[in-house]
Amino acid sequence: MKLRNIAVLTAALLFSCSVLAAQPARDLGRLERLVRHELVMLPYYGVFDNLTFKVEGSKVTLMGQVTRPTLKSDAEGVVKRIEGIEKVDNRIEVLPVSQNDERLRVAVYRAVYGHAALNRYSFMAVPSIHIIVKNGNVTLEGVVANESDKNIAGVQANGVSGVFSVTNNLRVEKDK
Repeated sequence: MKLRNIAVLTAALLFSCSVLAAQPARDLGRLERLVRHELVMLPYYGVFDNLTFKVEGSKVTLMGQVTRPTLKSDAEGVVKRIEGIEKVDNRIEVLPVSQNDERLRVAVYRAVYGHAALNRYSFMAVPSIHIIVKNGNVTLEGVVANESDKNIAGVQANGVSGVFSVTNNLRVEKDK
């Protein structure tokens, strides 16, 4: 009888240890979801900004590019308030102010989202194709449904007069 009780206690102990061992992975996923949610909900986060992050334990590293300095500080502020986050390393780049870059942002937006195959992406609260313009160079960031949409976006951006180069970093959504 005692042997059976020891076996049951051992099994219970092993189960609780495995639950505790899995806890950080679940907590990490929870933190990633919370950080993503807080960043997407920022009121001035839009199609001309790109925010990315990396969660390592209780530390979050913010990266990307924004057109407004206040968005950089707002992003850091909302992430710092998340329970479980102890440190935020803010590496977000504030893009330089330039009338030419502003003109190119609007022109590339019209070229990309004006295309019949891509206009469906513009109906999202935060469109999934982000257009980053720095000194006449365009970078496309985000997620599209297929390789064809990725290629069309690159061609459309490349066709805008005054664009020096286009880097197409769009990712294709994985099949489910």
